[in-house]
Amino acid sequence: MKKSTAAKQALVVFGALSLGWLAIELAFKPILDKARAAMDKSDPARDPDEDPVVVVVDESASKSSDDSEVATDE
Repeated sequence: MKKSTAAKQALVVFGALSLGWLAIELAFKPILDKARAAMDKSDPARDPDEDPVVVVVDESASKSSDDSEVATDE
């Protein structure tokens, strides 16, 4: 008699977990679809940590010092 009780408990737990998973899938469907599409488009052979780093130089600081030198030369 205890075997049927354990089987019923396992079935109830499995059903609750599957319903919870289904609820999460339905609630976050748009987000999950975008994430899955992005993973499908990605290149698994590319490692983003090995990409070269692009350095952006701020030229506004150097222009202000150049402008003051031009004004003193004239």
